[in-house]
Amino acid sequence: MECIMWARVGLMGSVALGSVFWAQKNKTETSPYELKLIQVLFRHGARTPLKSIPDVLEAQWVPQLLVAPAHTEIDYMVTDLQGGPRPPAPVEDSYRAKILTGGTYPGQLTTLGMQQLYDLGVRLRKKYIQEEPFLTPPFNPKEVYIRSTNIVRTIESAKCLVAGLFQQEQAGVVSILTDKAENEILYPNYHGCKLLKRLIGHRWGDSSTLPDIAADLQSIQRALGVDPHQHLDFILIRDDMVARESHGLPLPTALENWRSIVEQRAVDMICHIYEPSKRQNLQLCVGPLFHILLNNIEDKIQGTTSKPDRKLFLYSVHDTTLMPCLMALGVFDMKWPPYAADITLELYQHRQTNQHYVKVSYIGQDQKIPGCSDVYCPLHEFKEALAVYALPDERYHTLCDSVDDHPKL
Repeated sequence: MECIMWARVGLMGSVALGSVFWAQKNKTETSPYELKLIQVLFRHGARTPLKSIPDVLEAQWVPQLLVAPAHTEIDYMVTDLQGGPRPPAPVEDSYRAKILTGGTYPGQLTTLGMQQLYDLGVRLRKKYIQEEPFLTPPFNPKEVYIRSTNIVRTIESAKCLVAGLFQQEQAGVVSILTDKAENEILYPNYHGCKLLKRLIGHRWGDSSTLPDIAADLQSIQRALGVDPHQHLDFILIRDDMVARESHGLPLPTALENWRSIVEQRAVDMICHIYEPSKRQNLQLCVGPLFHILLNNIEDKIQGTTSKPDRKLFLYSVHDTTLMPCLMALGVFDMKWPPYAADITLELYQHRQTNQHYVKVSYIGQDQKIPGCSDVYCPLHEFKEALAVYALPDERYHTLCDSVDDHPKL
């Protein structure tokens, strides 16, 4: 499939996904690298499904599944990027126009999901407060920047992570920043980027007609007893299946035998949709986000930031953010990112040479990025690797509006 062929070689000519794990140094040794900045992109936690598989055993998505644990509560507010009122949220509005069996809305963070993000916060606390005293408890808005997509599950996920990271201790209100839907760059924005919609928007539907995927889809629809005219695809099936399994809700019996095929075909679909061998596709998916990540690093090194005390950037995003990021980084493992998965970028400075390095991890495992000579990637190599995809805002918008130059493929 598209991703496998591309990932084996990668744009940099590197080998086999680039996910070489680094042996951890003895904790008693003083590292030659001094931590300077952390940036974390994380998926929201477990949630109600976006849609239920039609014509099958209904799961009861009752309100009791969405109760917030007391230890995840903090004092927070949601604003736009300038600190003004929260923008309208059309994606969230679309969820709330529907009700699942049991009475809850699609796409809502559950108690389990809240705990998963709290646990991720605890993991970050152990690493960056307890083992290495880098962040200063309690929560300090001068040190921590938090941005989320303007969707309730990602906003609540950010809140729960901060609660775990700082154990509900805060020296000021936690501000979670969001942007207008048409300007959102924390996920591939088909509505805000005309060229992205032109290049890959149609590939979602096309992916279900690929011979192998179509044959398996027909077989699973027959096994489930779903009307062949019902719209169904493997991403939808996987979404409902994983949501049910995570919460201990019943699965249609016929689905039990299809679990591994559903997982594989959902990834095959996403590889076809993003078509990562075409650089511009990934540029339009993650380019502005990569530009921000690189800018944050450069501002820290040059001392040009207006927030010199900032040490941590948190970005609350989606599986559809992490996958193109992993593809662009050359470390996509052909598995759908689980709830609460994270990509973490750490900026280091060598204590002797003063040279800067970036280390990338995915779900706690260090990754060797194609184009980097080591897991501790020299900054110039890291910047070259990301420059293939990074797009400044002006260039991104120019490309997005250039649909006339790109006939539908």
